[in-house]
Amino acid sequence: MTPETVMNIGRQAIEVTALLAGPLLIASLIVGLIIAMFQAATQINEMTLTFIPKLITIGAVLMIAGPWLLQTLMGFTVRLIQSIPQLIG
Repeated sequence: MTPETVMNIGRQAIEVTALLAGPLLIASLIVGLIIAMFQAATQINEMTLTFIPKLITIGAVLMIAGPWLLQTLMGFTVRLIQSIPQLIG
């Protein structure tokens, strides 16, 4: 196995990780910004106010995008396992 192959596998793993984390992080960011604007407008400075809406949003995103996230992760894993014979020999 060459260093280029190791770097390529690492790059693919990072891309898949970013692809899987993206929808969850973007949804959480949007909800956090909306709650922050609400807090700024009403001057409510409660730090725990964003926790429940973010938790609900992440749960909803996981329910909606869960099959796609799982399919993406399984596709990467299957390709990686199937490429083991070429990587070794």
